[in-house]
Amino acid sequence: MVSGPEFRRVLKTVEDRCRKQSIYMVGPEKARFLRSLILRAKPRCVIECGTAIGYSGLHIADSLRRSGEGRLITVEINHERAMEAEQNFYKAGVGNIIDVRTGDAAVVLKEVYEAVDFLFLDNSYSNYHPCLLSIMPRLKDGAIIVADNVGIGASGMADYLTYVRSHFESRSHWFELDLPWASRDAMEVTIYTT
Repeated sequence: MVSGPEFRRVLKTVEDRCRKQSIYMVGPEKARFLRSLILRAKPRCVIECGTAIGYSGLHIADSLRRSGEGRLITVEINHERAMEAEQNFYKAGVGNIIDVRTGDAAVVLKEVYEAVDFLFLDNSYSNYHPCLLSIMPRLKDGAIIVADNVGIGASGMADYLTYVRSHFESRSHWFELDLPWASRDAMEVTIYTT
């Protein structure tokens, strides 16, 4: 299924708002990479920690729709942003495959009971490790874990990076960016094994 004009319009509106108001988003360069990972993996259940107003969630959901299966559970701590993201998802035509939850992701993830094969961490850096520990009992063998902002936020997520790099196959991928708050950053891609 190809994204229609309404999806593209909503995505552009969200991206423009993020750029103008410094609402952190992955940006197009990292979004393309995230999409490629999802299209290759074809996950049944994706968890996203840090929804903001839905930029990366739109990319994830569109990739799931293109692969023909899967759904997204996305968690945002800010209630107003979560509601705005949910509206954006429905306007873009992907709301039916996205479950928006509000609260501290490390707590909310303890209430996810299905098997998870893709985890995207893009919330508070200090919460990456607690979020991983919360969802780990539900991660499938071979699940892909993607952590954003590994270049600009490495010190804030040092406990997370130390853990995944010492326990699993894990690699940093660097990107040149065109964002108001960063010109270069990285994502850490980890393959979870039991």
